[in-house]
Amino acid sequence: MGIAERKEKQKTEIRKRILDASMKLFVEEGFNNVSIRRIADIIEYSPTTIYLYFKDKDEIFFNLHEIGFQKMQEMNKNLDDIKNPLLRLHKMGENYVHFGMENPEYYDLMFIQPEPMQKLTEMGCEWENGDAALTRLRNTVVECMEKGYIANTDPIVLSLSIWSTVHGLVSLATRQRLDKLVSEKDNVLPMIMHSLNWLINILDISGKGTGGQPSGE
Repeated sequence: MGIAERKEKQKTEIRKRILDASMKLFVEEGFNNVSIRRIADIIEYSPTTIYLYFKDKDEIFFNLHEIGFQKMQEMNKNLDDIKNPLLRLHKMGENYVHFGMENPEYYDLMFIQPEPMQKLTEMGCEWENGDAALTRLRNTVVECMEKGYIANTDPIVLSLSIWSTVHGLVSLATRQRLDKLVSEKDNVLPMIMHSLNWLINILDISGKGTGGQPSGE
């Protein structure tokens, strides 16, 4: 490995350590308690070093927000193998729920915390990841309409309705609100999945249904 390669590897490692330390502080103490100095203390570098990689705290969390979307995209990489669009829509919802429940800290940065959006505004950028997620959902909804699974309506309105419903369930669950509404904590995820099944079945006008068991057929 040459000098240039070693330097680049070191930069990548330091950047990762900064992001990992920032996420650790965020999970343990909340966004407002994260500071450049505290991140520097954890990774045992000076604050000046961190500023070589990120402009400020908001940029750090914007990058963590981007990593979250990468993780979610990885979960959805095989969705296109599902030919039935209604089953694909159902599986998309299941993946979304599992991602949010298993990665609440990333979900928080992706869909709840305001700072990543403020950073986008500062950079004058569009929310590419959010737009891509909505476009994928909309395209699946349109395909369901074209194949007679869902009644024709405004696909953007329906897509936002589906997204906001599932988002609401995940947000309530990750903030321990659903724990107060179901008999036992272990019933929270099954309750969310039952709610998702109900939503898909309500939308389905084909009479075929999904049986609550999306697959790659």
